[in-house]
Amino acid sequence: MNQTELLHENFPHLRDLKPFTGAHSATPWLADMDAKHHRKLCQSLEQAVQRSGLKDGMTISFHHAFREGDRVINNVVATLARMGFKNLTLASSSLMTCNDALIEHIENGVITRIYTSGMRGKLADAISHGLMDEPVQIHSHGGRVKLLQDGELNIDVAFLGVPCSDEFGNANGTHGKSCCGSLGYAMVDAHFAHKVVLLTEELVPFPNMPASLVQDQVDYIVQVESVGDPAKISVGAARVTSNPRELMIARYAADVIEHSGYFTQGFSMQTGSGAAATACTRFMEEKMERSGVTARFALGGITGGLVDLHEKGLIEKLLDTQCFDGQAAASLARNPNHVEISTNVYANPASKAASCDQLDVVILSALEIDVDFNVNVITGSDGVMRGASGGHCDVAAAANLTIVVAPLLRSRIPTVVKRVTTRLTPGESIDVLVTDHGIAVNPARPEIRERLQAAGLKIVDIDELYARAVSLTGLPKPIEFTDKIVGVIRYRDGSVIDTVRQVKE
Repeated sequence: MNQTELLHENFPHLRDLKPFTGAHSATPWLADMDAKHHRKLCQSLEQAVQRSGLKDGMTISFHHAFREGDRVINNVVATLARMGFKNLTLASSSLMTCNDALIEHIENGVITRIYTSGMRGKLADAISHGLMDEPVQIHSHGGRVKLLQDGELNIDVAFLGVPCSDEFGNANGTHGKSCCGSLGYAMVDAHFAHKVVLLTEELVPFPNMPASLVQDQVDYIVQVESVGDPAKISVGAARVTSNPRELMIARYAADVIEHSGYFTQGFSMQTGSGAAATACTRFMEEKMERSGVTARFALGGITGGLVDLHEKGLIEKLLDTQCFDGQAAASLARNPNHVEISTNVYANPASKAASCDQLDVVILSALEIDVDFNVNVITGSDGVMRGASGGHCDVAAAANLTIVVAPLLRSRIPTVVKRVTTRLTPGESIDVLVTDHGIAVNPARPEIRERLQAAGLKIVDIDELYARAVSLTGLPKPIEFTDKIVGVIRYRDGSVIDTVRQVKE
């Protein structure tokens, strides 16, 4: 009787133990030098898909670090369509105007469900007009992680584009030809997905460090010609503005920060997407230098403007979940206090600690804001989806002072309205609205109003801004919708805060 049989006889609870049959019985690839190093490498995307075990009805995911320059989502979905896949759920961290090609695959039944933080362009227009049978689930960046943690969203295969990777799957966005910077979204997908396929432009020697995506998370690797154009990251919502009105609003927002009571040594800030929001950074520099105030950290999507302040010693640390331009991506590669973080660490309300909970001040944009300070960043004045939730409701809820910047009118259409078309961020999370016609403070923050008035800033009631907008444009014609729901707006905790209905033809 051998040792294993003896164990089985004397200890019945150990009957599942197997006898040793060789050093490489459980790891046969280690007996082959080529397989040991290259077993993850695939000759084509099709081979990677086959090895991943993807089947009809499963969920695929992508990140959007390249924003309008992304070349992964459309190419992968087109490949899956050619391979005959149907009824897939698309769970991309966001969708852009560059993803219009997905319309064909929705029409053909390749994609039947979508989870995303937002969408734009022809794709959003088609969905707003009833393209899909099931409504799109719109979530925040932090809320996406919670949906994954809660098990509502289960990623079967994540397809993650990176500039460079080694043969084991250690990858980052700061080296290689097409640097996109932080892979904060992809880090979450790599953690939660059952299978992870890396699409990389360049294979580099092991170990590729620092690694944003780590070898023990990656199943398969495909080398491709291009994963994205980094020059197109800083367009759209992430663009740099020279518009005089947007710059004026940004200057007013900086004045609000200066006199809010939160502009003290070691304060923290985030300047979200939107031209006026990002432009506020440049006006903060003069105030910080003049007063001798430096920030402990800046958070979120990091811009070149924030990098400038960091390198001038005005911001101690940058916590980066997405780089909004090439300057930020380059900084992440060279500055030790410019630190990459996942969206879980950034803003998940169910994480063990979210960085946004440490925020003093955040500047956010809005498509609409109503007299109760509710904010819409999803639907335009025509009812069509044309924006993204992003981290809007995440950081608005967490920051000590939440400032929204928006012009009073856009193309003779009021931004301040009686009731927002689509509520994404509740008014209880918004403290100050800065427009080109005055600054409104939420009545729930009387101390802020007093400080700003004492500083001589132009403070008005939000009802006055609404009346001013209507006097200039007249009451807008109500948007006509059908009863069909095309979008479900999920608050950061997963609850439904609003819905989007199909625009009537």
